[in-house]
Amino acid sequence: MPETAGASSRQRSQPRRPDGKRARDGAAVAAGAPGREGPLYGALDLGTNNCRLLIARPAKDGFRVVDSFSRIVRLGEGLSRTGRLDDAAMERAYEALMLCAERVVRRGVDPSRLMAVATQACRQADNGAAFIERVRQGAGLKLRIIDPAEEARLAVEGCRNLFDPTAEAVLVVDVGGGSTELNWLRRTGSGFQLEGWISAPIGVVTLAERHPEPVGGDLTPWYEAMVADMGAAIADTPVGPDLRDLFVSGRAHMVGTSGAITSLAGIHLGLRRYQRNLVDGLWMTRADCERAANRLKALGPEGRAAESCIGPDRADLVLAGAAIMEAIQRAWPSERVRVADRGLREGLLLERMRDDRKPTKRRRRRRGRGNGKGGNGA
Repeated sequence: MPETAGASSRQRSQPRRPDGKRARDGAAVAAGAPGREGPLYGALDLGTNNCRLLIARPAKDGFRVVDSFSRIVRLGEGLSRTGRLDDAAMERAYEALMLCAERVVRRGVDPSRLMAVATQACRQADNGAAFIERVRQGAGLKLRIIDPAEEARLAVEGCRNLFDPTAEAVLVVDVGGGSTELNWLRRTGSGFQLEGWISAPIGVVTLAERHPEPVGGDLTPWYEAMVADMGAAIADTPVGPDLRDLFVSGRAHMVGTSGAITSLAGIHLGLRRYQRNLVDGLWMTRADCERAANRLKALGPEGRAAESCIGPDRADLVLAGAAIMEAIQRAWPSERVRVADRGLREGLLLERMRDDRKPTKRRRRRRGRGNGKGGNGA
């Protein structure tokens, strides 16, 4: 998905920080007060390809988005070859993170309610921890590198309300820049329960770097090589064959949460500009996905760059994402795919808001003493 419209690109001589400390150039900053409607929460996700921020307030049905930011930074560019974060990539990411920090302060998000995480690129890179420390000192953002298990769990939580309640199983696919998480859930009497998950060390950036797009000619062999590469990475799964039978028989469906599937959805709908309200929650068939991928191949690099739902920053990555989805759909045949323009950030917000709503032990004891039934609450 292209960069969020309205994202600030102006430079500040005195960068602001969300932690209330003095900025690197000596500018003093303090976090603003929460709004009257309730406290604001922030979720920041620094991935291999994107830097995303979501600011929201709790609501009865989840939360209401107040502000959002998304920028393609390609932090993991070249990482698969060198094992390190590239200097130019770190500068791109750092600039985006500074803009995120400014938004956090401007909106008055309390530092204790900002959840900031980093994923595969910082996990894998030899200098990932050093970059995280630089961000803490310079931007005032305390990023936490999360492991694949937590990344997978949060992606599931972020799109759980898109599950078809009549399905017997769901496969949630989160395609990142450097890794792809697959989560299998089976419906039980108490809802959908996790059956198993894997994290494949292949994402759109790593796959595109492994398989540079050829100039001219038939793209089918190149595309099929990417599909085969991803297929080999997910060949071993932690779930039994009976679960796959549910997909083959049409009693299960897939949920895709990433730019890989939202880009296909935008092409499928023929959108002149990306519209989240039309994409998020959309049902697509496997044939719809294949037709969108074929259109992207026919467009060529320049045509893909001109598509508003793709843009020049993702023109060389979008077919890698389509190949990843194709490999998963071949391995786990599913006629129905639900598109989710949500995931890890939403999972962070929902989980934290849910935890904050839980009464503390002290509050429970006070309610027990004040119910007129004696000190033990009996």
